[in-house]
Amino acid sequence: MSKFANLTQRFITALMGAIVIVGSLIYDQWSYFVVFLVINLFTQWEFYKLVKLRHHAPQRALGIIVGTFMFTISFLIEMGLLADRYYYVIFPLASLGFLFKLYKKQDKTPFMNVGFYYLGLLYVALPFTLLNIVVFDSGTYDFRVAIGLLLIIWASDTGAYFAGTMFGKTKLFERISPKKSWEGSLGGLLLAIVFALILAKYFDILPLWEWISIAVIVVIVGTYGDLVESLFKRTMKIKDSGKTIPGHGGFLDRFDSLILSIPFIVVFLKLF
Repeated sequence: MSKFANLTQRFITALMGAIVIVGSLIYDQWSYFVVFLVINLFTQWEFYKLVKLRHHAPQRALGIIVGTFMFTISFLIEMGLLADRYYYVIFPLASLGFLFKLYKKQDKTPFMNVGFYYLGLLYVALPFTLLNIVVFDSGTYDFRVAIGLLLIIWASDTGAYFAGTMFGKTKLFERISPKKSWEGSLGGLLLAIVFALILAKYFDILPLWEWISIAVIVVIVGTYGDLVESLFKRTMKIKDSGKTIPGHGGFLDRFDSLILSIPFIVVFLKLF
């Protein structure tokens, strides 16, 4: 079987997803809000579903409700419709995970399950919540940095896929992800920098050095994001996080690089 047997399916799915995501960002802030709220919801649902496969009880409904609230309240605050003091509401709401477990008499490992509940918030919901800071970084809604971030991630993934498939020999982290190679990572970095150069020309919201810095951050942190998700899947003893996205697995498989990269990008934008 050819190494590129499922390439057509992957390409069509990726193209359709990219059109929806990029289109929602360009159209206006509300279309962005709806699409990424849905992505956040499904990614969290998938995470908790996988945890339950190992017979844990991570309070999935509460986690999704709190994660949805986090994303929504952040969007409304960054948009200027709510005062930033409403961020504090997140903390007592998130703490309900402890209170609810007091009434679960059959739960033999309540603190472990509370830990998985919070992990779903920190690992998935928080990065998507921080994405609101990226799109409102200039004071008003601006899609350019978010689109640039996504394009660099996709370029890095594409470059790594082709370079790794054609030239990959030196294993990057064989214990966690046997298919990843240093050659693939280098290919991803080169294509990410090419896209950063293009973005600097057409999206002047950031200078060239910042776009290149974002590309380097994305390649390094995004690679670790993929490895972290691979470690999670190995722990859960599964191959893919789901079958929702044909050719790409599940939402966690598709957005693992993004959710680990966003916190680092936010810190970079705010500090520099």
